[in-house]
Amino acid sequence: MKSTGIVRKVDELGRVVIPIELRRTLDIEEKDALEIYVDSDRIILRKYEPACVFCGNAADVTDFKNKKVCKSCLETMGQKAI
Repeated sequence: MKSTGIVRKVDELGRVVIPIELRRTLDIEEKDALEIYVDSDRIILRKYEPACVFCGNAADVTDFKNKKVCKSCLETMGQKAI
């Protein structure tokens, strides 16, 4: 895990501001949903992507290199480019 050197305090409502530099780097915009994971003593935030990153289809979605991809797009990726 890479340290950014950025420190933020939790406010009285339990909120933490994610710096704009990180949001831009990770393509997180206002109103985007984040998944929250706990790994022993760590809290992990990850942008929630319920559908295929290529076509937006939410059916038959599987994880491919930490991204959601539908079966149809996986098959298309398997074909050679002309």
